[in-house]
Amino acid sequence: MKPTNNTYADIILPLPLANTYTYVIPAEYEGKLVVGMRVTVPVKKKIYTGIVYAIHASCSVDYELKSILSVLDEHPIIRDPQLKFWEWISQYYQSFLGDVYKAALPSGLKLDSETHVTLKADFEEMDVDFTPQQDKAIAILLREREVTVSELAKWVGVKEPYSLVKGLFDKGVIVVSESLRELYKPKKEDFVRLTETAQDEERLKTIFDELKKAQKQLDLLLVFLDLSQNLEKGKQELLKKTLLEKSGASLAILKVLVAKNVLEIYSKEKSRLDLSDIKTHDRYPLNKFQQKAYTEINDHFKQKNVVLLHGVTSSGKTEIYIHLIEDALKSGKQVLYLLPEIALTSQLTNRLKRVFGNKLGIYHSKFPDAERVEIWNNLLLDKGYEIILGVRSSVFLPFRDLGLVIIDEEHENTYKQYDPAPRYHARNAAIVLAAMHGAKALLGTATPSIESYNNALTGKYGLVELFERHQEIALPNIIAVDTKELRRKKQMKSFFSPLLLQHIENALAANKQVILFQNRRGYAPYVECTQCAYVPKCKNCDVSLTLHKSFNALTCHYCGYTEKIPAKCPSCGNDKLESKGFGTEKIEDEIQTLFPDARISRLDLDTSRTKTAYEKIIQDFQHHQVDILVGTQMVSKGLDFEHVSLVGILNADNMLNYPDFRAHERAFQLMAQVSGRAGRKGKQGTVILQTSDVNHPIIQQVIANDYLSMYKQQMQEREDFNYPPYYRLINVQVKHRELNTVNKAARKMADELRAVFGLRVLGPDNPPITRIQNLFLKRIVLKIEANAPNDKAKELIQEVSMKIIADEQFKSVTIQLDVDPM
Repeated sequence: MKPTNNTYADIILPLPLANTYTYVIPAEYEGKLVVGMRVTVPVKKKIYTGIVYAIHASCSVDYELKSILSVLDEHPIIRDPQLKFWEWISQYYQSFLGDVYKAALPSGLKLDSETHVTLKADFEEMDVDFTPQQDKAIAILLREREVTVSELAKWVGVKEPYSLVKGLFDKGVIVVSESLRELYKPKKEDFVRLTETAQDEERLKTIFDELKKAQKQLDLLLVFLDLSQNLEKGKQELLKKTLLEKSGASLAILKVLVAKNVLEIYSKEKSRLDLSDIKTHDRYPLNKFQQKAYTEINDHFKQKNVVLLHGVTSSGKTEIYIHLIEDALKSGKQVLYLLPEIALTSQLTNRLKRVFGNKLGIYHSKFPDAERVEIWNNLLLDKGYEIILGVRSSVFLPFRDLGLVIIDEEHENTYKQYDPAPRYHARNAAIVLAAMHGAKALLGTATPSIESYNNALTGKYGLVELFERHQEIALPNIIAVDTKELRRKKQMKSFFSPLLLQHIENALAANKQVILFQNRRGYAPYVECTQCAYVPKCKNCDVSLTLHKSFNALTCHYCGYTEKIPAKCPSCGNDKLESKGFGTEKIEDEIQTLFPDARISRLDLDTSRTKTAYEKIIQDFQHHQVDILVGTQMVSKGLDFEHVSLVGILNADNMLNYPDFRAHERAFQLMAQVSGRAGRKGKQGTVILQTSDVNHPIIQQVIANDYLSMYKQQMQEREDFNYPPYYRLINVQVKHRELNTVNKAARKMADELRAVFGLRVLGPDNPPITRIQNLFLKRIVLKIEANAPNDKAKELIQEVSMKIIADEQFKSVTIQLDVDPM
């Protein structure tokens, strides 16, 4: 290859590609391009927006490199620590950098939008020959000035515009750029002011004389001068909307004054974020138990980077967090406060804003994308946010200098990203992010994950325990009810035991609130023909359709397929189809029948799909506008309701009998957490736990709040059967539209893996659901010793994956790796 004077940039593309791609930096951008900026680049016949990953002076390849088309930023939108963090996510979770890029940036910053084309200013001076199609394109650009690539292709009459655009670009006659208009538009407000000439006092007197016969225009001008205080020293900006409202004038009258060069309208960018000054208050003092925990946490931080705070429900962990956050801010550091559920942000926002005001920013997927872009830019440009309260995607934000990362409810499996890739665990990723910033990480929970508690007991993490509830209120009294015996005696009323119904009645009579927990949404898991046992199933997935009575529909919770409830059985024509099992919607229906005067609400995915829906349900319950709240696991996670005296767990069995090695750990956590919602203020609360096996070890451990016994029992089982924390798991999922192909590919992959890993490979076998979205699935599990070289194992797995896909018969097979699956 001939030596050149070019410089080169490695670009991360928003594609599932194993490597970055190298492009030539055009002379006009040399010295200006910086790592972390966005650029547009050609990939085959398309144009993509990529991130500059590295810049270097030489490149030894034996083919001609393409050039960067345009640079979209004046400054990097990614900080240096973020790219290192992306690399770690990509390497540890075996995902492509392009997938990390897509997960990390809000959509408004990922410009997969239309590419825009304009003629260069000096185009007419160029002595260049053009093809007929190029001549036609230039004529269009002369007329329209700027068009999108798709518009240009349509008007020129070509199906594939890439060659046309590239030809014009190579001849140096056009500029190619990406537009933000489609994805992120800064919010703007119109203001009104006097024109420069009208600000002269003599000229203003003349204007008054000229407007004597135009009374409406004169009135508008006088109102403007009054509101803007333009004739006084303290001028004020005046919104166009305010001027029209206060004056009662029409927009047409204002436009006449603009045309007469008296007033002018100008626009200013307005933040979508609420950055108004908020009166803040001092933090609440800690009680003696909280103070002891706070001191122990700081002592551990002197020696360790990660501390686990194991505090029972309602022990006041949030107040300890607030004191630690204030310490971090005083030292000039930033704080990331992670939560497992968006629902929790509503309550916590009020508590944190009380102390920290508008230093607090909220970040999660329920916000409009434009707001997420502005939060990103606020952090990037150091415009005020010092604390971010958010869910798992918050780990990707452009922090300047993190000092503290808090992972609240660290045991929650919702910290794990499932689809799409990268399949990262936000708790573990946040610990690594903290280390990259030299920050401390605090994990908080009443029911630690087995892995975290083990890390604390073995000295990897510091351990602080807080077993006294705030105001020394006793933990709730948990009563197990034997539903098997009650059903035998025919004493169950619908899904409610007599004891639970009596306690609900007592709670309502005492003006207290009730939470009913059922970890399944919808009305019923399925419907069944009473004659032939036909069950409607999803046409795309191997699952039964869930009945949603409020939509009058059957819905698949995996692909979203929906169909109407059949009037008759499609198999035998029988007109009786019965619902089987029960979900939150059915509980809500039944409890309303039993307690018709009670105000009842439901909190699950179906009722809380928007930010405002979440907040309204929680605020209504918090303000006692709801008596009974029916919910899924969303009601179990750290919510603080003052008047809840009773919690009903309607079916503990479906949690205990789930086919997963973590089922008992999760069942304990869910039941302990939802129980902790009862009796948080005032006297001791009550929990009615309905189960068909009251003597089950987990049920007894929940009743006794005996986390340690649960931990020891689970650790023994995991050691016996090679599960975490003694072994690391990697799930390999093989997908294809043809069952025969997926079976062959999975068998070959398992054989190849066994040749390397031996008995550490299990499968291939069928997952609980064998077909999702018309793709058949096979699963292979690898169990690798915790002390084995993890990176080397992953490298070998990737080599086997690439070998399988390289086989012609398996080139359309999808292989997904899930490291540390949940």
